[in-house]
Amino acid sequence: MAEKVKSHAPIRLAVNGQPHDLLVQPNWTLQHLLHDQLGLLGVKEFCDRGACGACSVILDGSVVLSCMVLAIQCDGRSVETVEGIAAAGHPLIESYVKYSCMQCGFCTPGFVVAAKALLDRNPDPTEREVMEGLAGNLCRCGTYPQHIKAVLEAAEILRGAAPGASGGAAEATGDTRAAREVTR
Repeated sequence: MAEKVKSHAPIRLAVNGQPHDLLVQPNWTLQHLLHDQLGLLGVKEFCDRGACGACSVILDGSVVLSCMVLAIQCDGRSVETVEGIAAAGHPLIESYVKYSCMQCGFCTPGFVVAAKALLDRNPDPTEREVMEGLAGNLCRCGTYPQHIKAVLEAAEILRGAAPGASGGAAEATGDTRAAREVTR
């Protein structure tokens, strides 16, 4: 019995600013390509159904669930992963550590990616906007309140404000309880 050979298609994409010329199988997801073929372990596979956010990446400036995107659709596109965000020294990384946003840590890369995309399009989010920006990500350990604090602090740092100095976006929207939490 002859072995069935799967066809491969060439694609070129930039991953964390680095160009890659790759041969992909038509059924590979972007998650499979990034995690299993390129070794970017921050692109997690958890649900494999687009329901948890653990595989989130930024594709051409928008957050996508990489388990729901075929790699072959990414020809000529740009992908940013949590590894690229960390390598760039984004303040989200330190804020996430400071506020202990992870217990098991499995969901953390997806949250960081979603938060980075939010801050790219809205450098001064309210607490509500942070919650909405992270809404597609699930955490089984229940660290949700810590993510909000970390994102608001990272936003302050990116705007050049000392963390907690102004009370952040939460104070501007009248949510003083959240502002007090950010400054602790």
